[in-house]
Amino acid sequence: MFNIHVERVISKNINTVFDVLSDVGRYSKFRGVRMAKILEPGNTEPFGLGALRYVDTGPVQFNERITQFERPNRLDYKIERARPLPFRHELGSITLTEVAGGTKVVWVSKGRVNIPLLGRLFFDKKVERQGNQAFGSLLKQLAQLEDV
Repeated sequence: MFNIHVERVISKNINTVFDVLSDVGRYSKFRGVRMAKILEPGNTEPFGLGALRYVDTGPVQFNERITQFERPNRLDYKIERARPLPFRHELGSITLTEVAGGTKVVWVSKGRVNIPLLGRLFFDKKVERQGNQAFGSLLKQLAQLEDV
């Protein structure tokens, strides 16, 4: 099982941070994201509850469904499809809290690569390591964005 957990305080307003993280169309501003778009709009707003998002990082592409949307504090998602590795995704959650000097972001993703034996022995640890690096990098870049 992979267990990605990244925490960072970003010196930006909680509403701004939530808007950037919920609007998948903005993800293409980040290094490491080749393309990102909405495939199906959410129930009450385009990037909200029920929305289906597509993210292409180059080596990995996935579709994720927004399963919880509580502006500006929480955004949960579940990966429904991933390529080239098949995932069984249990949890994706981004939690935001106002703190002195900005917004604390906690980003968690848990699941398993569905390849018998090799998934558990090799791919889960690799996904965990790369996921921690990727989420950390994305949040660091978000902190440095000037035009948000």
